Amino acid sequence: MAPSNCRDLAPFRARTPGAYPVEVDQAITPVARPEAPIDPFGPTGSDLSSDAGSSNGPIVRAERRTVSEAESRRANGPDWDRYADEYQATHGPFLGEAGFVWGPEGLTEADLGVLGDVTGKDVLELGSGACQCSRWVNTQGGRAYGLDLSGRQLQHSRRLDEQTGVVVPAVQATATDLPFADDSFDVVFCSFGALQFVSDIEHAVAETVRVLRPGGRFAFSITHPTRWMFPDDPGAEGLIAAQSYWDRTPYVEVDDETGEVSYVEHHRTLGDWVTILARAGFRITDLVEPEWPEGHERIWGGWSRTRGLLTPGTAIFGANLA
Repeated sequence: MAPSNCRDLAPFRARTPGAYPVEVDQAITPVARPEAPIDPFGPTGSDLSSDAGSSNGPIVRAERRTVSEAESRRANGPDWDRYADEYQATHGPFLGEAGFVWGPEGLTEADLGVLGDVTGKDVLELGSGACQCSRWVNTQGGRAYGLDLSGRQLQHSRRLDEQTGVVVPAVQATATDLPFADDSFDVVFCSFGALQFVSDIEHAVAETVRVLRPGGRFAFSITHPTRWMFPDDPGAEGLIAAQSYWDRTPYVEVDDETGEVSYVEHHRTLGDWVTILARAGFRITDLVEPEWPEGHERIWGGWSRTRGLLTPGTAIFGANLA
């Protein structure tokens, strides 16, 4: 099949983003990561599947410095292309082919109901990856659409479309320039997706407002902002505060060989998020800080039972547009 930049999105399309191929057998070298303080879905040694491949991508060093939206986008798209195969092999079974997991604690939308009833609603997922969450929405009677910066993640979405028979129309684009007409969706959500990788977060939220219908619902999960203070260590060392909660300087990985930025993640405090949402016209209805579930032993990056029993690792916001 020929490459397509937008699948079955004609009712909503306003602009044309970059194209992505639909083949799923393209070889992409996984990325090698250092131990990072804020890589929410990064692998750990004990997590890596034998099917995930070896991490023989670029060697990177970690820094803290200011980066622009354009620089963030140039880094994070290719980074997720390299990392997508390993990510899906390692975490795919936990996420499910058509499952909606809000974070490493394993709580699902079926558990929490943050989106509300999605039956008959048009739903957009930002940073959708392989569209597992959107696929769940479709099984609940919604009409979900995926959006991701990574073409390789969307190739995995096409693979899951074929495996499950639950098709999610998806587009390769950025959260700061949504390729949809105004008032297109009843719900926009993001599960540990695009929002933490965006520099111009106010513009991204404004784009969400633009595509939401009056009274629309916006929900998202992020690394709990207090985690910014701690090393990304699942053990006891990850409980010792080592940097300021109020230091919003982005976490940056730089390719040692080329000197180019290869990965960026941005931090906002809880107060920042409240202000951003309120100024955009949202009324916050939910702020969920999941407790670590009994019997849950999975380690995912810096998420672990050791830390999760004492401090929250995930924050889930729900808000309605006035």
